[in-house]
Amino acid sequence: MVIGHEFVGTVVETGRDVHDLQVGDRVAVDTLIHCGHCFFCQRHQVHLCENLAIMGLMTDGGLAEYINAPRYMCFKYADRLSDAHAALAEPASVVVRSARRGRLAEGETVAVIGAGSIGLLTGGGGARLGSQQGNCRRACAQPPQDCPGAGSGCGDRSRRDGSGSAVKRLTGGYGADVVFECAGTTATMSMAPELARRAGRTVLVGLHDAPIPVRLASVVIGEQEIIGSFSHIYDEDFSEAVDLLSAGKIESASLITAQIGLTDLVRSGLDELSSSKVRHLKILVSPEG
Repeated sequence: MVIGHEFVGTVVETGRDVHDLQVGDRVAVDTLIHCGHCFFCQRHQVHLCENLAIMGLMTDGGLAEYINAPRYMCFKYADRLSDAHAALAEPASVVVRSARRGRLAEGETVAVIGAGSIGLLTGGGGARLGSQQGNCRRACAQPPQDCPGAGSGCGDRSRRDGSGSAVKRLTGGYGADVVFECAGTTATMSMAPELARRAGRTVLVGLHDAPIPVRLASVVIGEQEIIGSFSHIYDEDFSEAVDLLSAGKIESASLITAQIGLTDLVRSGLDELSSSKVRHLKILVSPEG
């Protein structure tokens, strides 16, 4: 089953040196391909590999009946976890890494900006990754059609002030301990540090390749941290995401907005996502359908 370039499958054959997987095992497959030789790979920062590639984009991927995947990419998951939910291991691993990068600790308050799949997974899984978010998250993450990161209204100052006021009100006037920016727009990335308390941390997860205006005086005077978080590492973040999904500690059911067969990929998958972005988060594709 495939969602985007992330997918799961059932083992039908193993290489001669593979002894810890058997035919019939169900595995979630990481898709980041690293060279293993560059400066970053030698430091196990494989997601920063100078020759980074993604299975399904630079190579053949999961939109097929069979695929050949290296052993290090394959992670067995619990019998109780459905294939559909296991297929969300890749976006869940992005959430795991951002929580790790943000040094999220038990009892900390969290604000999440963005209501796409990463933002919603952060909101749904962050509490089980160590925080106690409560209403703080709900003040910032809104339905996709109303999200500050969606559409031309994201720069509206009143909405920006409203989010800041809500977070301050719910945190005793201080701001969140950790802010996760998952929308990736000029307005939301500029706003994110304003939602954090003094000495708080802002983790930038959304991608946006444009200059961002940020009130750096507040960052400096308040000794805030702005932290980038990109993708995941297979044996740290991806493996933990699979374990958390298997244990039911990340809520993912609401992200799957449709399930289709491989023969319906273009009409009911790619075209549907393009024309109905507000209605869909993740469309699951099954080669058996």
